[in-house]
Amino acid sequence: MSINLSAFSDAIADVAAAAAPAVASFVTHHHRTASAFHWRDGFFVAAEEAVEAGEEVELTLASGETVKAELVGRDPSTGVALLKPASAVASLPQLPQGAAVRPGHVAIAVGNSEGAALAVLGTVGEVGPAWRSMRGGTIDRRINLAINTGGRFEGGPVLDAKGGLIGMLLFGPRRRALVMPYETIERAVATLREKGHVARGYLGAGLHPIRNGDTRGAMVMSLDDSGPAKAAGLHVGDIIVAWNGEAVHGPRELIRRLGPDSAGTAVTLGILSGGVQRDVSITIGEKPLS
Repeated sequence: MSINLSAFSDAIADVAAAAAPAVASFVTHHHRTASAFHWRDGFFVAAEEAVEAGEEVELTLASGETVKAELVGRDPSTGVALLKPASAVASLPQLPQGAAVRPGHVAIAVGNSEGAALAVLGTVGEVGPAWRSMRGGTIDRRINLAINTGGRFEGGPVLDAKGGLIGMLLFGPRRRALVMPYETIERAVATLREKGHVARGYLGAGLHPIRNGDTRGAMVMSLDDSGPAKAAGLHVGDIIVAWNGEAVHGPRELIRRLGPDSAGTAVTLGILSGGVQRDVSITIGEKPLS
């Protein structure tokens, strides 16, 4: 089978060029450049960790024009931030949703750097089922990329070979490139547009990991006076070892369970106190806005 590399190269460049007008850049609070892209109805999405609450964001569009943007809201559980330009921006394309991807499929990351278009080619390295983020968000699919890209692409769109939007490029542990899927972004954007934030579960307890012999769990180091943990009868020094009968080995596992879908639910915590284990019923609260 012969492959026309020149035609393939042009096809990839054409896909990136078609998406470029939807992509903008901004300078983060860490004084580096990151990307954002038009979702729909004039709203842009970006990487949540690149946008600080209360800061002024100035988007540089593909045309080189700059426009101030308001932070509508952030969802740490999915890594999505929603921005709204202060003034209307004309001729912003909306990227179409891509088809389902498989390992080996072409992936094109598109970014922007002070108005200059960026693009890099890679492949989908792994596709897996839904998973829960470190901050408790439900992510519709695991999509890891085999791609060599830098921080300027963070928050930019990842496209398939037909120019369909797979999702947004983020960096996981060890700066591994992953995709926040289209469906997850769509759900987060709808909530942020309606409420300005995404609810997160709240225990109202400061926790510290403990490993003492066979005992592993999350020790209560402090309690909020009006928090659910104190209301349920937890005390400083108690060790949380189970959640609805499933073992808990440390605070990270609890944080993963305290996602948006946990607020308002009743759970049973296994508590080790003075060497005696007991069950405590608790209604998970909604994390106060800071």
